[in-house]
Amino acid sequence: MLSIRSIHRPVAQFVKQRRNYGLPASAIGLGTDPRKDKTVQLTPLRGVNVIHDPLLSKGTAFSIAERERLSIRGLVPPRTQEMDKQLLRVKRNLDSLDTPLNKFVFLSALQDRNETLFYKLLIEHLEELAGIIYTPTVGEACLMSHSIYRRSRGMYFSSQDRGQMSSMMFNWPHDEVDVIVVTDGSRVLGLGDLGANGMQIPIGKLSLYVAAGGIRPRSVLPVVLDVGTNNENLLNDPLYLGMDHRRLEGEDYYSFVDEWVTAVKSRWPNALIQFEDFKHPHAYNLLEKYHDKITCFNDDIQSTSSITLAGILASLKARNLPQDALHKERIVCVGAGSAGVGVCEGIVDAMVAQGKVNSREEAYQSIWMLDQNGLLGNPALATADPQEIVHNYKDRIEKLDERQKCYVKSNMVDRLSLEQVIEQVKPTVLLGLTGVPGVFSEESIRKMAKHQEKPVIFPLSNPDTRAECTAEQAFKWTDGRAIFASGSPFADVLLPNGKIGRTNQCNNSYSFPGLGLGITVSRATRVTPNMFLETAKTIAEMASPAQLKEGILFPGVPHLREVALAVATRICEVAYEEGIATTTLKDGEILSDVVQSSMFVPEYVPLVHSPHLI
Repeated sequence: MLSIRSIHRPVAQFVKQRRNYGLPASAIGLGTDPRKDKTVQLTPLRGVNVIHDPLLSKGTAFSIAERERLSIRGLVPPRTQEMDKQLLRVKRNLDSLDTPLNKFVFLSALQDRNETLFYKLLIEHLEELAGIIYTPTVGEACLMSHSIYRRSRGMYFSSQDRGQMSSMMFNWPHDEVDVIVVTDGSRVLGLGDLGANGMQIPIGKLSLYVAAGGIRPRSVLPVVLDVGTNNENLLNDPLYLGMDHRRLEGEDYYSFVDEWVTAVKSRWPNALIQFEDFKHPHAYNLLEKYHDKITCFNDDIQSTSSITLAGILASLKARNLPQDALHKERIVCVGAGSAGVGVCEGIVDAMVAQGKVNSREEAYQSIWMLDQNGLLGNPALATADPQEIVHNYKDRIEKLDERQKCYVKSNMVDRLSLEQVIEQVKPTVLLGLTGVPGVFSEESIRKMAKHQEKPVIFPLSNPDTRAECTAEQAFKWTDGRAIFASGSPFADVLLPNGKIGRTNQCNNSYSFPGLGLGITVSRATRVTPNMFLETAKTIAEMASPAQLKEGILFPGVPHLREVALAVATRICEVAYEEGIATTTLKDGEILSDVVQSSMFVPEYVPLVHSPHLI
């Protein structure tokens, strides 16, 4: 049972601003509260235009009266079949397909013709289908995007659109946009630079925003910033649909992004922007530039950090330790890119917030970070030659950015291997954010397990083919004692003793849908660090004692909407507490009820033709 706090707020405390929370502007109903679902939807469209609009189409479910007033009588099969029969048909066809990619293509086609049915199917089979519309299958879909292209979805802004972006924004047909997910395709999952093929990531993320977070389908916008690609295979592929030049860099790149951000804010000043799959250092640089100017966050840096922190906090409870013992953990993080540094910064934030350390510098001492060369250590300890010391130090340290330098261990030799670090540190937690499969070797895991009764092992890279180790390996090498969580789903593991090794999906699909819903409902003007900390704490409290005893850290994927509701309610509270919410609450209104009533539920509503809306 979820425990969701509710708050009452006097209206006078807040800015009086009425927003429709992503509901169709053409919807009408019996009530006056724009947050409530409506009973009738008006549309200026008639005929085949209704049938071919995925936000309006009901397929075979149009009533006889609707067919008459929308001028579609005779344009669809005569027998009306409601959604339950449609679900039976599409699920039967989906189950007949033999590969995840074929299922992805099928679901994309369904989304393109009937979004209400698509989301009904997705919500009812979330555990089964989340891995199809998103990781791990979305990784394969990105690799093949230019080959499986069927119909455009979202918006593309390319290097040939400089100076035109503000006018291009008005090509999007919907006046209300609540959430935008944008990528430049430079670091797609663990697959690297996929250029414009990265569009499948914003589409997949926003599908989860709708299915799990309850954001309205017509209020989301997937975007690719096509600044070129350095992927030679794509540049040489005649079917590639993106710009066929190498990536913009430097001032050209940042001025391009700035024009796009300005254009977005000129049309949708209240929209939440989620930066997705931007490579290092662009990811941090863009977040640093815009975080206090617009409502935005970086999913890979902040949302991944939040769910990873939630996993570690829950693992403390699973090990019968208090959550405020976080500062006593010894955490080894393999991966020093934007995701690795972002995750560790979130952990440091939590340590500081718990008040058990005197400074961030003290908190940094609990984390050991490795990049592709090994431990971020002290190059001077590797040699006694003064000249070589100076050369090694400058060569190594000058290549690190200011955030990475915080994790340098001055008392340890630079570039130690993972196995050497584990031998010396004896970590309690091992994080992988490298995108390199097999980085967690058998030797390293066995060394860790030798010193920990319940080693916490989180190979977080996506898709599953890029995970640092598999669930089976983690349980085998720890004799079944691991607390395991991964970025992409792995099946539970049958152990030699007949017990089950429980796996967890430590994926930001647990965190960003509720975060986006809370920001949308409260109309927060900024996304603050405390929101990510509170998201982590909320999720960490949701597993029951019985689940924790089995090694289960999070509610299952079928419960993502419940997780989103709990997270969104807490995010709204934070927004009001920090004075950045702009939505008016009525006297005595219960916040959790407001959030829940704002969540999209995929149901058909009667359609009425209204030519005056044109």
